[in-house]
Amino acid sequence: MQVTKISRTLIVSAFVLSMASCSLFSGRETAGQYVDDATITTKVKEAFVADPQIKASQVNVETMQGTVQLSGFVDSPASETRAVEKAYQIPGVKSVKDDIIVRSTNR
Repeated sequence: MQVTKISRTLIVSAFVLSMASCSLFSGRETAGQYVDDATITTKVKEAFVADPQIKASQVNVETMQGTVQLSGFVDSPASETRAVEKAYQIPGVKSVKDDIIVRSTNR
């Protein structure tokens, strides 16, 4: 009975370690990084909603290993700049990739 528990523990430990090492080598996130990135994404979106200069529904936010990617369309360069600044203010953000497009008001 004791040997079975030890064997099971060793197998599970080996599996977890192998999965963690695979994610490190293939550039994927570990479970902890995924949770951290999800938290960062949520905080960036909350900051956008709280800021009247940013139309939160126009800016998409994705985070991978602390890098926040912003995309979507905004109405002015000031809104774009404000969104990037707000993203940088969130704890845990290492960098911001700005893929926001400013819509031209002249049509």
